[in-house]
This record gives sequence, C-alpha cells and structure tokens, in this order.
Amino acid sequence: MRAWIDGDLLADPTQGAIAVTDHGFTVGDGVFEAVKTLDGVPFALTRHLARLERSASGLGLPAPDLDDVRRGVAAVLDGAQEDPMGRLRITWTAGPHPMGSGRGGGPATLVVAYSAIDHAAPETTVVTVPWTRNENGATAGLKTTSYAENVIALAHARRHGGTEAILANTAGDLCEGTGSNVFYVVDGELRTPSLTSGCLAGISRELVLEWCGAMEVDEPLAEVRARASEAFLVSTTRDVQAIARWDDRDLPAPGPVTQRCAATWAAREAETMEP
Repeated sequence: MRAWIDGDLLADPTQGAIAVTDHGFTVGDGVFEAVKTLDGVPFALTRHLARLERSASGLGLPAPDLDDVRRGVAAVLDGAQEDPMGRLRITWTAGPHPMGSGRGGGPATLVVAYSAIDHAAPETTVVTVPWTRNENGATAGLKTTSYAENVIALAHARRHGGTEAILANTAGDLCEGTGSNVFYVVDGELRTPSLTSGCLAGISRELVLEWCGAMEVDEPLAEVRARASEAFLVSTTRDVQAIARWDDRDLPAPGPVTQRCAATWAAREAETMEP
C-alpha cells in the first residue's frame, strides 16, 4: 500500500495520521472515490473526479483542487506498473473541526491511497437485507464516507452466504447494493433502477448504460427478485459480475444478456482507459 496525505507521500502508510478532530474521522463528513487501475493506469479517472466534485458540492464541502488530486494519484502509482490490477482510494473530508456535527471552518483534508487487488470472481451471490435506503435523505446519491449502514448490511449478507447485500428504498423498490449497482433482465429487456430510487450514480452503471443500453425503471424489489431471468452487479472492481444466486433463487450466471454486456465491457475497456 502507498498513501499520500495533503501533499506528502508517506514512507510508511500504516503510520499516516490525520487530526483526531478531522470531521471525516469524527462524524463521517467526507466524500470519496474508488478507482480501478490496470498495470498502474487508472480507469475512467476523469469521470471519477467529476463525481468527487459533485459529491463534495452535495455535502457542502469546498471543491477539491483536481490538480492536487492528480499529483497524489501520480505519487502513489509510481512503481505500480507491475500490478495487474489495483485500487485507488481518493478521500476528501471537511478537515479539522470542533467535536460534534457543526463545522468550524478548518482546512479540508485530501488523502490518496493505493493497493494492489485481485480480479473479482466472474459470478457472485447476493442477499436481500431488511434495511432500506432513504431516497429522500440529504446524502442520497452522494458517495460519502458515512458507510456504517453498508457495513451492517454487508455483514448480514455474509452471514447468510452472500458477498453483496441488496437494498430496497423506502417505497419498496429495488435500489442498489452496498457498493454496486444492479442490472436485471425481465422479458428480455435489460433494466436498472433510476437515480430517483436513491441509488448511487455509479461510474460503471453510467458506462453500461452508454455501452449496452438499459431501461431505467423503478420496480418493487420483491417483483424484480421473482421475475428476473438473469441479473448482474456492476462496480469499479467488479466490472460486470453475474449473480448466480439471489436469496434462495438460482439464476443463470452468466445469462445471455449478462454475457453480452461483459463482452462489450471488456472490448470497450481495451480501447481506452478514459472512456
């Protein structure tokens, strides 16, 4: 692992330190991006940085200096060319503030970290969890560091044999996974929840919509789970990952539409790292 904090590349990333009053640490007042790298080159970095700016604006944080972010990215990726696959984590927090929810005007904190990772499995299992996303909440659709709900949901899914948790929103419609967007097929049509469902505007979701096409529709999660003939997850590190089992229901993995989308993804990714 390599880490860069506010302009300094750390000799030992495990010894990196931020202020104990940093709002990102005390109350989760921050935003982040996770970016895949292939042979040390980040994929879709420009799109990720644009979303970082949108998330910061939605949280009321100042805009990060993207030149600074890119300097941090370059610093942690120096020497990463030997890693077939890796993950960048760019974190932007409100910085040091008084204890409590109120902000006090401290300078923001920027952290860029990198580590090598393995490719995700081609298929996975998912578990529907009993908690919901609030599509009307103040942070709906923002990629914030407040991930406690995701931690709880994912732990529940793993206890029940899944690698990802699937959440409905307060209307009972399918929303998203804890770190992924969901696509599914009904009557031969590829579908995914719309952004009004409260799901994250995933970069991989955006690319699948552009490259493969899909109907953005909000439907009750129970109906989707019962009617889908195939389904898959998309995320930065999963790409297109077939769902082989959803709760107690087996699905083809990959189904024909999933297979086509995975092939399209691989072909388009090979064309450019800045789609």
